[in-house]
Amino acid sequence: MARNILTLGGIFSIAIIILAIIYKKRLGNELDSRLQDVLDSLLRAESKVSVHPRTRVAVGFSLCSDTFADGVELFRQLEQEGPEQKRHIDEIRTSQDLAEIFAYFFSTGAAAERYVHGRELFREIVRLSQQQTGHWSVVGGNAAVIANRLAIEGCDVLLGGRATPSTLQQFHERVKVVGEPVEEDDVHVILEYKTGEKFGKYTSPRANRFIIHSDIHNPYLSGLEEFQEELKVFKPQVVVLGGLQMMDNFPFAAGEREARLEKQRTMILGLPSSTPVHLELASFAEEALLHQLLEYVIPYSDSLGMNEQELPNLYSLLNYGNVSLASDAYPRVATVLDQIRSVYSILKNIPQREGLRRVTRLHIHTLAFQAILTTEGSAWKNTMSATAKASLTAHRHVCASSEVDMAKSRLIMDDSFSVSMEDGSRKIPLDVDKPVSCWKEDDYEICVAPVLVCTQVHKTAGGGDNISSAGLSVQI
Repeated sequence: MARNILTLGGIFSIAIIILAIIYKKRLGNELDSRLQDVLDSLLRAESKVSVHPRTRVAVGFSLCSDTFADGVELFRQLEQEGPEQKRHIDEIRTSQDLAEIFAYFFSTGAAAERYVHGRELFREIVRLSQQQTGHWSVVGGNAAVIANRLAIEGCDVLLGGRATPSTLQQFHERVKVVGEPVEEDDVHVILEYKTGEKFGKYTSPRANRFIIHSDIHNPYLSGLEEFQEELKVFKPQVVVLGGLQMMDNFPFAAGEREARLEKQRTMILGLPSSTPVHLELASFAEEALLHQLLEYVIPYSDSLGMNEQELPNLYSLLNYGNVSLASDAYPRVATVLDQIRSVYSILKNIPQREGLRRVTRLHIHTLAFQAILTTEGSAWKNTMSATAKASLTAHRHVCASSEVDMAKSRLIMDDSFSVSMEDGSRKIPLDVDKPVSCWKEDDYEICVAPVLVCTQVHKTAGGGDNISSAGLSVQI
């Protein structure tokens, strides 16, 4: 009797296991089918429009050589252990300083970029990073990456900045660089890390990077004068500005930074009002610089691009006058949309003064989704397709592939999202056949698209620049 009961129990257990396997396989097939439907729909939305032939875009002002390194491995090379305390440090002068600020951003999975004041330390970091197995270097800098992406998309590009002759040869044939060559490139070291990686007692919640530099050319907006002169002949349809974070915590002489920003503002004021200006924001820490950007640059920009860290920073500055150094790595859609509305409203209502431009476009790129706001009746077009293109570019860049591989994809955006954190706000479900959700509010349209997040990360640096410029390319 006992043997029969045992046999029946064994059969029952095996049956449960088989049913579980069948259910898991069926669920997996349903998820694969859902992902495929989302991908097919995003590809259709992207293909609805293309870059107009011979579109002219001018981009300034940051060029460098990007050196990619394993962040945790670099600290092993420096014989620097994970710190007991993580903290934000304004001046990085020692390996302990670097470890503490790296841990600060690593522990939240936040992207950041900081200036290293210790020149000897930085040279040692460059040397060690180049000794790592799998080390590689490419042309970098916000303006350079944006320029190359726009050229790949089919635009003719004028790029302002300075680099060595060997670096200049690496640009796309559609990119024309103006600015005197230099003998030595500025170098940025991209310290990358993976999801779940350990650094001392800290664990990264997502793959990202911490970028360090000790630039001597980019903080001065090198190439600005030549760029300004060339604009008269090139006659761009859009001007894109980036790399202003290179001025962050840089040891300028008194009044020197303001003079360069004023020079850039003069350049913008010399543009026809019909030529939109897009500003790509980045990781800023110095409150004084952000206030200067609010005076000299942001009010003279028609469009702003930023990620899930940079949006809360700008939101905090505009609403409370201070800087938010690290924010949620996985923000909810409703939270981001409320911050976008607030930023848009404040910037739109800045008191009128000579040459002021009204913001008419905001693009927020996050790991899970893309969101673009455009003012009705503005020069920006194709918002839905641009949002889809930005989403697909995010996957393609991080996976380093021109195709989207379903085996390397997952959706982390919720199946439905609220349009606001306010009670009673309507919810929009994710429709796999129309995954880009667009709707109108007040005087603007908002589009939100899910990202097929790349699960086998090849690189994160340059993601925002590629995503933002790809979306921008079909809205000109």
